[in-house]
Amino acid sequence: MSTILAVTFVGLMVLGAPIAFAMLIAGLVAVWVKPGLSGLVVMQNMFSGLDSFPLMAIPFFILAAELMSGGALTDVLLRFAARLVGRRRGGLGHANILTLTFFSGISGSALADAAGPGAMLIRMMKKAGYSDAYAAALTASTAIVGPIIPPSIIMIVYALTDNSVTITGLFLAGVVPGFLIAAALAAVNHAVSLRRGYRSPPELLDPSPLPRLFVRALPALMLPVIILGGIHFGVFTPTEASAAAVLYALVVGRFVYGTLRMHMLPAILLRTALMTSSVLFIVATSAVFAWVLTVGQIPQTVAAWIAGMELSPTVLLLAINVLLLLVGIFIEPLPGVMIMVPILAPLADAAGLNPLHFAIVVIVNLTLGMITPPVGGLLFVTSIVSGVPMGRMVREARPMLVALIAVLALLTFIPALSTWLPGLLGYRN
Repeated sequence: MSTILAVTFVGLMVLGAPIAFAMLIAGLVAVWVKPGLSGLVVMQNMFSGLDSFPLMAIPFFILAAELMSGGALTDVLLRFAARLVGRRRGGLGHANILTLTFFSGISGSALADAAGPGAMLIRMMKKAGYSDAYAAALTASTAIVGPIIPPSIIMIVYALTDNSVTITGLFLAGVVPGFLIAAALAAVNHAVSLRRGYRSPPELLDPSPLPRLFVRALPALMLPVIILGGIHFGVFTPTEASAAAVLYALVVGRFVYGTLRMHMLPAILLRTALMTSSVLFIVATSAVFAWVLTVGQIPQTVAAWIAGMELSPTVLLLAINVLLLLVGIFIEPLPGVMIMVPILAPLADAAGLNPLHFAIVVIVNLTLGMITPPVGGLLFVTSIVSGVPMGRMVREARPMLVALIAVLALLTFIPALSTWLPGLLGYRN
């Protein structure tokens, strides 16, 4: 059964089938060849995989991001970020990084960041004289901050997959790593800009005083603060926080910025429904795939095999990093979490690794796969919105990928980078 599952899944992936359909069809075939099992168990597991109250946070966070975008959020954050760092060497590159870092505290999705504000940032950088391939590569690389800084769709799914961590703990654990990634990319952008002479023409920067731009951007910047603060002080649960985020985004877009119109809501709701359905379909099919793995005793077999090698915690974590880097090349982060975490989390627990530390290493690792060919989703999306061929973009992204792997190494060897903030606020998992 396990062999049929693996062969079918890999075969469908090689043929170019979408990951969700590859998992579903592989699960169906594996169940079909197992005597005594009915195809109904596939449907049962799909529905049970979605029968979770915390999953309701996903459509609400997506809707909040869409409402804030409709309320001119991208333009407000871009003007503030460009005015804050735009006068420096490579200023618009830094503004790109800062804007997407701000936006990651709202969207929770790397693809949404790249397709939305990312497209605007690329156009602005090209107008300032930056190479279009470099602008696209920087945008794709920075967009991976989206799933790291809370709120994060991947973190919600991870917490549902591994009961040893909480959504709130994961949200807090992602803050420092997210800013580390942004700082590493800013260092790369500074070095490249010095070498190529990239500057920001003053006419592309808003001449308004910085305090005025900050005050205008403050309502948008407050959303992640309200989410994390409300959860920490017990005002609402993570799921309730997502609904509060929708209400806040609606009020800010309609009454503070005044750019969110009622006629825009049908299109916003449609985009939210499409994105939510694609995410939850992956969750449902991943549940089927994970169930077949469990029935086939794959997690237990792998755990016993690795445990027999008697690896130290550090060597085990390095081996898992290498495995996930390879897996992330071919599988998107969301299904990667659903498939790999049930297998690897028990190993990490047995080795005495902090569950929050391990979770952040897994999430950052799998997210890096979004900018590595041939399946990197961010590369495809950014290539489409920028019109830059993927080959040119990949060449420009090499130093950024090196910087991101260096950050992953720091997160691997220094657990405090992930656990310090949650521990400071009283969250141990």
